[in-house]
Amino acid sequence: MEYPIRHLKETDYDDLIHLWRRAGLTHRPHGRDSLQSMSAEFSRAETCILGMYDGSEMIGSIIGTSDGRRGWLNRLAVDPDYRGKGLAGILIKDAENFLRGFGIKVIAALIEDENLPSISAFQKENYICGENILYFSKRSSPED
Repeated sequence: MEYPIRHLKETDYDDLIHLWRRAGLTHRPHGRDSLQSMSAEFSRAETCILGMYDGSEMIGSIIGTSDGRRGWLNRLAVDPDYRGKGLAGILIKDAENFLRGFGIKVIAALIEDENLPSISAFQKENYICGENILYFSKRSSPED
């Protein structure tokens, strides 16, 4: 069965957050994942926030961004009732195609180490874990 995928808009925010909760993704509702913060992301030309649907129900999502040199995939989520059907791979490929349209040749994903479904999905799509890379971040607040 095919499930349509479309670019999400600001009006899809509540459904997106609801999916993230069902999928067990952590999020920062008072910081970078707030509607106010994400509003700019929904309108960036170099960003795709994709949603996959079964009827009117959002069952999957992914965010693809470009920093001009590298593409980044974040927030891959598939509703637990729909896992094991290859849907994560479809979302990954759609986000990759979007980023390749900007000439991006290197695409990376940041995944929390306890997020085993995402790790598995990216491995199936031939992503390699850079075990010699350490992730450093500097945040304005714990919510960012």
